[in-house]
Amino acid sequence: MIGRKGFALASACVITAVVVTGSAEGASTVAWSSCTDTDLAGLDCARVGVPMDYQQPDGPQVDIAISRLRATDPGRRRGVLFTNPGGPGGAGLSMPADYREQPITAVYDIIGLDPRGVGRSTQLTCQANEGGPDLTSRPTEAELPRFTEVARRDEAACLATGGQLRRQVTTMNTARDMDRVRAALGESKINYLGMSYGTFLGAVYGQLFPNHLDRSVLDSAMDPNEPVRQQLADALGVIKTNFDAWAAWTADRNGTFHLGTTPRAVRASIEKIAAATAVKPAAGFDNQTDFDTAVGTSTRYRPLWAAFATNMYKALTELKVAAKDSALAADNKRAVAAMKQLSAPVNGVYNAVTCETPWPTDMDTYYRAMRTARDSMPYGNAVSYVAPNNCAFSKVGFEAPTPIGTARYPRGLVLQATGDVNTPYINGVHMAATLGSVLITVPDEGFHGEYNASGDASMPAKPNKCVDDKVNAYLVDGVLPTGRVDCASVNPPEAAAPDNKPAGPVVLLSSLGALAEKLLTAVLHR
Repeated sequence: MIGRKGFALASACVITAVVVTGSAEGASTVAWSSCTDTDLAGLDCARVGVPMDYQQPDGPQVDIAISRLRATDPGRRRGVLFTNPGGPGGAGLSMPADYREQPITAVYDIIGLDPRGVGRSTQLTCQANEGGPDLTSRPTEAELPRFTEVARRDEAACLATGGQLRRQVTTMNTARDMDRVRAALGESKINYLGMSYGTFLGAVYGQLFPNHLDRSVLDSAMDPNEPVRQQLADALGVIKTNFDAWAAWTADRNGTFHLGTTPRAVRASIEKIAAATAVKPAAGFDNQTDFDTAVGTSTRYRPLWAAFATNMYKALTELKVAAKDSALAADNKRAVAAMKQLSAPVNGVYNAVTCETPWPTDMDTYYRAMRTARDSMPYGNAVSYVAPNNCAFSKVGFEAPTPIGTARYPRGLVLQATGDVNTPYINGVHMAATLGSVLITVPDEGFHGEYNASGDASMPAKPNKCVDDKVNAYLVDGVLPTGRVDCASVNPPEAAAPDNKPAGPVVLLSSLGALAEKLLTAVLHR
């Protein structure tokens, strides 16, 4: 569910406040001024006031910070394109700037928003995820209750600091905020581009305000009607699929990587290293949890496959000869440091919105799922996907999202990669079917977010021209693809020539650490 740039921006922004007093279409009531922060250079900024509680429209208000990248061809302008980066809890004010090189900027005013509770909008104060016990990727029976302790503590902290706003930070209210912004802009309809959780927000908006939605692109979709907990649990199957694909690829190249001639043998090699890291730091991994993080991330992103296999062979060799490779240790530490930043931090908005759908209150339900994850596929911190969440202890009673269906939603595009862990592929299948939209599949791809990917030939996240062309043809010209649509991945594993010498595998063009850092840069700008 975590989307692009899921990090709230801390710097201040000088923006003009305006309170919406009506919803008449045609005349904008927004007072724009140039944004002053460097990350918002070239954009216009403003604020729109909306009710904190839509059941009390004349009660306290909150501010929604918005930004605008004006259409470069006013004669062809066809309205506004709202954007959302996901999360929930992602700040979207800088998002319009990401599309400067796309043709959509000619015909749309691209609108960014920090949703209620986030960034430069009225913030939700929630002191979640500060301190607490260490959580491991392979918890013992005695360590399972630590996850419960953290979840219970997080909910108590958010309840204590969230105030009246917390109960009102919901998908439904964020969709209503979007429509207030639409009205303030004087627009009869919006177009929409949402990623990750932003796909669900877009679907909810289309259900609530179908007459105000024109074209929409939902990139890396959530399941429209499945509880959040189940969607997180679905990630375990994707983690396994990605690992199995890497293990098979590596086994086919045993002459290069020397980790085993079968996928089972490759996994056995990986588990030897995992066992060593459980006892003491090894091969640059401080502990087993760091190692499992590296395995899950490296096997998800195909551009890391060869470098990861190389480092695993070197690590295995190091264990056998009981000699330390300082260069290997430094490279693996560098890689893990970058990989830990690939997941956006959970914040108060995340801790509120994820509670909109039911969560079990029986801890044994979670512990059973955690044992299965730990014993079958512990990589990529799979256990955390099925661990207790603060929502298991929440008594707030958040407003549930409206059911999503086809009848009230204009037909659009859904984009989905088959190896995406954040939002598994089946989510996109369900979203497209539920909305009657066209699904574009990117097979053999683990990236989260397919349109407008950043990067170049030197980076492990290249733009997918097939995806970009189809999205642009739809948003600019209204041309929807027909039939099944596949866009081949443009991020294959790095080629490696066989090397049967005892010295080991070939030296690749990029180290795992360097690739992981480039990957981080690319993912944060997708």
